[in-house]
Amino acid sequence: MLMAHPAVLLDLMDEYAALKILEAEKGTPQVQRRLEDVAYTLCIATGTRDVDMALIAARHRLSGARPGDDSLVPDAPTGDGPLVPDARRAGGSLAGA
Repeated sequence: MLMAHPAVLLDLMDEYAALKILEAEKGTPQVQRRLEDVAYTLCIATGTRDVDMALIAARHRLSGARPGDDSLVPDAPTGDGPLVPDARRAGGSLAGA
């Protein structure tokens, strides 16, 4: 599957959000048509068939690329243990340990 460039996804998400606001304020046929076009493009760009799923997929692909998105960032370390899981606890072994 072709993958949309993150900048394209971000632009589509921003335009979709702006059009949703415009639709709520004044739902002209032009705004409705453009909203449908952007929703369709988001679905194509993310390989989904539903605009809500397209937005979720786009956010997932952009996680880490957007400064305010911390959806996949691990919690801050607490000092209670290593940041990387110890392979010995998971049944693995560490070479040279």
